[in-house]
Amino acid sequence: MAYDRLVFRVHATRRMFRRRIIEQDIRHVLETGEVIEDYPDDTPYPSRLILGFCNARPIHVVAADNHEDQQTIIITVYEPDPAKWDPTFRKRREPS
Repeated sequence: MAYDRLVFRVHATRRMFRRRIIEQDIRHVLETGEVIEDYPDDTPYPSRLILGFCNARPIHVVAADNHEDQQTIIITVYEPDPAKWDPTFRKRREPS
């Protein structure tokens, strides 16, 4: 995690509420998770998809770092769908 200060987009907050994912889970994923995709062309800041596990529950977090304001922006949060991801939740399945 680049910065201790987290800023949650409204979209992320809604997803967290619906999926019963708490801020502590997000921090755990940011601190211990693995970057599985990079999105260098995202604006206004490059972002990344991070996979982490909280009590064996897989969680994907899309986050970006705002270096100027020293904050990590949480864009979205979700539990990956096994139908769309490989068994490790690291790679997307090919469309059928």
